[in-house]
Amino acid sequence: MEEHLTVGRVAELAGVSVRTLHHYDGIGLVRPSARTAAGHRGYSAADVVRLREVLAYRRLGFGLREIAALVDDPGTDAVAHLHRLRGLLLEQRDRAAATVAAIDRELEARAMGIGTTPEEQLTVFGAQLYEAIGSAYPATRRTEPRIAARVWEALGDARTVLNVGAGTGSYEQPNREVTAVEPSAVMRAQRPPGAAPCVAAGAESLPFEDQSFDAAMAFSTVHHWQDPVAGLREMRRVARRVVVFTHDASDTGWRQRFWLTRDYLPEVGGLVAGRPAVDRLADAVGARLEPVLIPWDCADGFFEAYWRRPEAYLDDHVRRAVSVWTRVGPEAEQRAVGRLRDDLSSGRWAERNRELVALDAAELGLRLLVA
Repeated sequence: MEEHLTVGRVAELAGVSVRTLHHYDGIGLVRPSARTAAGHRGYSAADVVRLREVLAYRRLGFGLREIAALVDDPGTDAVAHLHRLRGLLLEQRDRAAATVAAIDRELEARAMGIGTTPEEQLTVFGAQLYEAIGSAYPATRRTEPRIAARVWEALGDARTVLNVGAGTGSYEQPNREVTAVEPSAVMRAQRPPGAAPCVAAGAESLPFEDQSFDAAMAFSTVHHWQDPVAGLREMRRVARRVVVFTHDASDTGWRQRFWLTRDYLPEVGGLVAGRPAVDRLADAVGARLEPVLIPWDCADGFFEAYWRRPEAYLDDHVRRAVSVWTRVGPEAEQRAVGRLRDDLSSGRWAERNRELVALDAAELGLRLLVA
């Protein structure tokens, strides 16, 4: 016989009241699957899994009707819910970190006798604060022509292209008919005049009919999606061809290949924990994997771009345009930057990485998925 937990025990473990559990039962949100002879509720392992999902979404601010629709979705299993919840919690953490950073800036300004306007004060808690991180993109995130050539070659003869998670549109080829999808209002606002039309939507639910495009592409964005597998399957649904630029972190030794993660920022490993492996992403759409080398003078300032130019990572503007630095948190960032600055001054970095000087390009796990 399967063991069942009493309502009192479940309430104690979950940190909620028995009354809350009774309410969830009454509205059909979490109904315990067993009753004792005396009529007391008993929760099975499956009931507990459902309750955990309900409580997690509830604590993220979702309403009960929204939660019911989420947990009753037949296409989402427990693992998919965990991936979605993890992404939402990381976003919540990033928002909190951005808020703290804004407060710190105001405290510093006040300590120097500098006042802040009412607009600036409200921005600390405004919805646009987290997206403001994207405002650093134009300074360092530009099209790298050698990588762009690989992406455009993979698109083949596609005339109509959907760019998912398009950002500012750096890798949209001008001689194709491009439609962009970007959920961030700040990123959409930074798209240049004459850029492709842009739709506000997420990768996991593309507002297009089946096979609407010759090809769908995604550049350095999959790691931001709540459900990467679902997003890739959506791309496959709406397009005949799929081209995705992403990163392979499935190899246990990948962190050792890049000196920044190996010697200064091991926390990056925690950011990819639980993320679907690149092989699984490729399998989801039947894609082949192609390695992409990073030129030493890469024009696009993504995380690994400055592998032969370490001084760049000391520049706050460079770091602000890379989400990794926000996600690891300010303590890890300050420690890594401090150590790197010391090692550059002392010559230790040059001694450890002397073999890099002779390389024109490096293999640091970047991949193209082509289906």
